[in-house]
Amino acid sequence: MPKAKLKHYLNLHFLVFIAGFTAILGELITINSIPLVLYRISIAGFMMFVYIKVKKIHLKISKKTFFLFAITGIITALHWVTFFEAINQANIAIALSMFSSGAFFASFIEPLFFKRKILLYEICFGFFVVSGIFLITQSEFEYLNGIVLGLLSALFSTLFSVINGKFIEKHNATIISFYEFASGFVFLTIFYLLLGNSFDNTFFNLPNSDWVYIFILASICTAYAFVATVEITRYVSPFTVILSYNLEPVYGIALALILFPETEKMSLQFYLGALIIIVTIISDAILKYKKEKKKTKSLASEILE
Repeated sequence: MPKAKLKHYLNLHFLVFIAGFTAILGELITINSIPLVLYRISIAGFMMFVYIKVKKIHLKISKKTFFLFAITGIITALHWVTFFEAINQANIAIALSMFSSGAFFASFIEPLFFKRKILLYEICFGFFVVSGIFLITQSEFEYLNGIVLGLLSALFSTLFSVINGKFIEKHNATIISFYEFASGFVFLTIFYLLLGNSFDNTFFNLPNSDWVYIFILASICTAYAFVATVEITRYVSPFTVILSYNLEPVYGIALALILFPETEKMSLQFYLGALIIIVTIISDAILKYKKEKKKTKSLASEILE
């Protein structure tokens, strides 16, 4: 791995800032969550297709692989819909705090996919995350719908992240994302029509501000962020990338408090619960890094002997 420079670390935190800004855009855009995700996924998918053509990446995959990508694409679409709906039902702070619980779900889901034992310290960290969620739920009970949707969003996010962790062992990351975007779009289109909606003038007749925000969401916060995150891993260690992205809720909630002080100001108990969740996630990442580093040193010593 080439040596990371200051510009690479600054770029990484810019990407984390972009991730946190996604929730801000979800608050600013006036349309419902399903149309919003349809716009996001279609525009981002088109941009990804253009990127594939420019880079001359081959799209051919087997039918079995396509089916697996399609299932994961549906999960991804459900994650985005529940995330934006959590913002609609509650606010940005609730949605991002619940989204942070993904590390708790990962401690149980990851061992199933990678066939490893559930670790005791992960269960302990999970207990702290649940405690944080309990504090938030007790203090902000009027946002219960948003809390449930936020937890579902975190669950879906964990599922597709873990599944993609298996896919990336054999497939190109760009190809994975393109097929997931395409299948997610098809699924949401069918679901949207089954709900009795249609793609009439109302669907396309959006305020100019919505068009601007949607384009930013799809281009910068989705297509660009994905390609840039893949590129940054050439220079910055995976641990640094993961640890930095754990700061997404911090950036997002801080931005929300600045831009929407009236609707985002929460109780002290909420911030205590959110702090417990975020500190737990960062502690989990640091502990995993130290264990992996120790394991690598031990392996290197055995080889030298």
